[in-house]
Amino acid sequence: MNEQQIRWDDLQIISAIAETGTLSGAGRQLGVSHATVFRRLTNLENQLGVTLFERSRTGYTPSTAGEDLFSVARRVQADITGAERRLAGKDLKLSGAIRVTTTDTLFAGLLAKPFDTFCADYPDIKLEVVISNQVHSLSKREADIAIRPTGKPPETLVGRKIGVILQSVYGQRQYWQNERVPLHRLTGHPWIGPDNHMGNRALEAWMAQNGLNEFCRYRVDSMLGMQAATRSGPAVAVLPDYLGDYDPELCRLTDSIGELATPLWILTHPDLRRVKRIREFTQVIGECLRRGLTAG
Repeated sequence: MNEQQIRWDDLQIISAIAETGTLSGAGRQLGVSHATVFRRLTNLENQLGVTLFERSRTGYTPSTAGEDLFSVARRVQADITGAERRLAGKDLKLSGAIRVTTTDTLFAGLLAKPFDTFCADYPDIKLEVVISNQVHSLSKREADIAIRPTGKPPETLVGRKIGVILQSVYGQRQYWQNERVPLHRLTGHPWIGPDNHMGNRALEAWMAQNGLNEFCRYRVDSMLGMQAATRSGPAVAVLPDYLGDYDPELCRLTDSIGELATPLWILTHPDLRRVKRIREFTQVIGECLRRGLTAG
């Protein structure tokens, strides 16, 4: 194998296929088409004279040569990312880009307005917001800051706990007329539940423990979807208090559910914590979140 023929973009192709297991997944990761990934992989294998991936109906698996190059790609990426972080850590100006990842629920319920205000107050800082319920890797610089509910933040990141997200049972205001209802009276009532693709294991477990699954009218894979479904009829659902309390079409039926209280964290990579724009953002937005969580 002639290593002088291998370029960085070749290693990126190999890495993407190895990580996703498919050409279409690699294309999505790299922002190119399935056909482009196939062509570049074929050209690289012909150029090197080796098979880099074993093909099967279930996907692409690296061969011995593919594993070797995948290992090289990870080392190169780690070196590049480390250099970027070290250079970013020397940036002491209130300017530049900040890439933030958070959930759709947090953005809609707590962050959209503070983000707009922050952009107006700091015009030289450009926010890039990734709205996703998937965890993005701060170590790989997929994002600079993560704002997420978690009981156990990764040890590789630094940050602070902003507060605690409380959750309660909510129903349509027109139907329930602001009535407070003990949970046992809701047992036989129609519910909106979380779909397992939502990944809310705590809520799934709580509903199972309270015998509520059999009463689910249907399930939704996002908290905003559950909120919309609750507005639309008599079925009830567990929602974050910061969503339900400020929705004029909903009313809270129960006290906050202690088992579902979840810490909210704002996190960044250790190499970025001294960057002035990162510090300013975490302080300003952290305070806005703290007020938003305690306002109810």
